[in-house]
Amino acid sequence: MKSIYEHYIKRLIDIVLSLILLVPFFPICVIAAIAIKLDAKGPLFADVPERVGQNSKGFKMYKFRSMITDAHKLLRTDPRFISLYEEYKKSSYKLKNDPRITPTGRFIRKHSIDEIPQIINVLRGEMSLVGPRAYYKDELEEQQKKYPHTRGLVKKVLSVRPGLTGLWQVSGRSEINFDKRIALDASYVDSISLWKDLKIIFKTPWVMLTGQGAV
Repeated sequence: MKSIYEHYIKRLIDIVLSLILLVPFFPICVIAAIAIKLDAKGPLFADVPERVGQNSKGFKMYKFRSMITDAHKLLRTDPRFISLYEEYKKSSYKLKNDPRITPTGRFIRKHSIDEIPQIINVLRGEMSLVGPRAYYKDELEEQQKKYPHTRGLVKKVLSVRPGLTGLWQVSGRSEINFDKRIALDASYVDSISLWKDLKIIFKTPWVMLTGQGAV
């Protein structure tokens, strides 16, 4: 049974803090947007498939584009990226040396600036400031085949809104594999509290500044 915090207070905090964060993040977003446009042709936001949200409902996640145009589609369909796609799946859907990333994209990914537009998703109620990672549908399907013991954990994780930041992001981020990542997120779901959310929120700026675990 969900607590009062999960039912009401968490959502209120999401709205209030998101509106507050828009003020300091606005100039950063303007600079990032100009850099993205000057660096490579293409849209400002990443054109990627829907993510899986609460109760398995799909939604469009807003992220600044950090890769070449149609990077997600090309990885899965372009013959040049066949070996790269296999490596992508084997390494828990993360690549340390991804040739699709633009120079500006590498910087904004390292410092999580590409994630800032997800504040829009938080205000729309599709995400929370703190929560599990939002996965692609094919990613979840493939990873559960690779780690079948995680199916119950995935179901638990999908019972809540995904987060802009979360326990795995401040615990190694991309350096940990899917099975450990989903276990961390499931443990978060089991013990959601104001204190835990505040701890994660306060740790996040340091992770952004240092680029800890980013790829």
